[in-house]
Amino acid sequence: ISFAMPMTKSNKMVSHINYRMRCQLQDGRVFIGTFLAFDKHMNIVLGDCDEFRKARLRVTAGAPDQKRSLGLVLLRGEHLITMTIEGPPPSDDRARVPTAAGMPMGGPGMG
Repeated sequence: ISFAMPMTKSNKMVSHINYRMRCQLQDGRVFIGTFLAFDKHMNIVLGDCDEFRKARLRVTAGAPDQKRSLGLVLLRGEHLITMTIEGPPPSDDRARVPTAAGMPMGGPGMG
């Protein structure tokens, strides 16, 4: 017997773990990184993350985006406007975030 689990917001978010995501904030910045975690406040953790923002030049229409490589980032859910999928999770298992099933028993703090 199989039961279909209803698709809640949390289930939908969990199904996108390890995807490359584009997150837009209220101040216009865009963060693109690997979606690693979230919480009930929609705070988001992105790994291998890049930040893009509009260059502050005088009155230049179409100014280029400035890019910064940030690494591991925590985005506050209160400032998040949109999240869109940039790409699927990597097919290479080395690049994925380890899950509890893949962890050896008895790590630090396990006793």
